[in-house]
Amino acid sequence: MSEARPARPGLYYPKLPATWWLKRPGYVRFMLREVTSVFVAIFVVELLVIVHKIGQGPQAFADMMARLQSPGCIVFHVVALAFVVYHTITWFQATGVVQVVRVGDRQVPPAVVVAGNYVAWVVVTLFILYWLLVRS
Repeated sequence: MSEARPARPGLYYPKLPATWWLKRPGYVRFMLREVTSVFVAIFVVELLVIVHKIGQGPQAFADMMARLQSPGCIVFHVVALAFVVYHTITWFQATGVVQVVRVGDRQVPPAVVVAGNYVAWVVVTLFILYWLLVRS
């Protein structure tokens, strides 16, 4: 019978239950953040399918758009949006710690780096909304 891990003397491999990450809130937030990538990947594949349908002609694209208006697709997109917003917020919070910004010989405080991310997010969002709503 083969073992899952090679037997090496002096090393300790604790047996962990599958729910080990539920014991600490920090682990739960981390695992939740990792799950967000699944929803992002599904959404990207969906966008690629839409682009493919555009190439197949107006009727194929119209059929795809009709499918996307189903309640299941709408629920998926709401959940995916929530996960993407959560991922973005946790990413922005991490950049204040991970990304060291220097101006001259002084380090920019992490809170300023995080605030800069949020300001950029709001500016880009407002630009996209303007472009979609006002220019149309």
